Amino acid sequence: MRRAAILVLAATLLATGARAQSLAIVHAKAYATPGAPPVEDATILVRDGRIQAVGAGLAPPAGAQVVDAHGAVVTPGLMNAATQLGVLEVASTDDAVDQAVKSGPLGAAFDVEYALNANSGLIAVARADGLTRAISLPTGSAGAPFAGQGAALRLSEGGDILDRPRIAMAAVVGGMTSGQAGGSRAAQWRILRNALDEARAYGAGRRGLAPRDQLLNHLDAEALAPVLDGRMPLAITAQRESDIRQAIALAADYRLKVVIVGGAEAWRVAGLLAQARIPVVLDPFADLPYTLDQIGARLDNAAILDKAGVTIAFALTDGLSSVYNNYLAGEALREGAGLAVANGLGWDAALKAVTTGPARIWGLADHYGTLAAGQDADLVIWHGDPLDVSGWPDAVFVRGEAVSLRTRQSELRDRYAPGHAGDAWPSDYRR
Repeated sequence: MRRAAILVLAATLLATGARAQSLAIVHAKAYATPGAPPVEDATILVRDGRIQAVGAGLAPPAGAQVVDAHGAVVTPGLMNAATQLGVLEVASTDDAVDQAVKSGPLGAAFDVEYALNANSGLIAVARADGLTRAISLPTGSAGAPFAGQGAALRLSEGGDILDRPRIAMAAVVGGMTSGQAGGSRAAQWRILRNALDEARAYGAGRRGLAPRDQLLNHLDAEALAPVLDGRMPLAITAQRESDIRQAIALAADYRLKVVIVGGAEAWRVAGLLAQARIPVVLDPFADLPYTLDQIGARLDNAAILDKAGVTIAFALTDGLSSVYNNYLAGEALREGAGLAVANGLGWDAALKAVTTGPARIWGLADHYGTLAAGQDADLVIWHGDPLDVSGWPDAVFVRGEAVSLRTRQSELRDRYAPGHAGDAWPSDYRR
């Protein structure tokens, strides 16, 4: 009965075709600030797409659309901290793959924002699993080790899913990618440092000097400027301890904001990462090594890093699990967070790692990540535990607007359900 009532009210909001100006979710167990105790019997007030207030016993304002959560858990909408959502649809065909560029002049200047596809079926699946935000990172460019610039996505319905462009500069180092930069990770790090040096010289106005010695074109040099001045983090995909140590040294030498993505062996240098204030977007499924870079992978990586004081977030980046990071971006994220809890990470810390953690890492905490007043009203009413795949969202709101939980998969399920076996019309004609 509780779930049916929530679904009916959410469907009513969807049927209006517009965002409710004023919304009140009552009788919620609200994790308003992930990591802190929940607010019991909470009322969440939303106005014009933003959180207005959260507290126990607050009275809904006159005229507000009221949704009774019946004691269900309500959290901020979840965020996958490193995906290719919006630029990847079907990996087996080139016309549906836009997260990498294989040739041409673009290295650091490659920018995925120009290819974002708001109609991707993968976005609908992610949204139905409680994701309201995601980071989309490129995976490769013609200027290795740089992969290009990523974007922050808002998984709302409609044509505009870009939250913030140029959210990070991506670089990929390690044994699996060394062939693109001379066949050695030593070459990758040297090329990366040289690129930063050339971009700094370019920004200082020393353009055109010794052109035969310059490896960067002006597009890539200009794209690296916000990295050098601290406005854009450098997201380095690295798994091996030695590469992570190189990333820590790079951050210190050039005074960069560095984020480690992957970090299978990050637990080995947890103290150094905490001291350098370098966050890690890790794969909670990483256990057995997919490559020799991940010999030291272990399932309690998240727990060790969190205990050391490292800011963490989750994404599936390890081998085959990276496939599910896009096709099941929400469900796999929740399962991974639950797995981290089973291996020593606190439940509250795991919820932070899929909400406030990525918001802090990628600079989105000014408008997303908690249910505090003034934040975007991204929230989910859960049926069961949000970090357990046996639970699911009963309703999802993006900036205060209820979004549909229907996907192509659910439509196929309903069309070909056994109950339609005796229908007079073929399934393709039945609506």
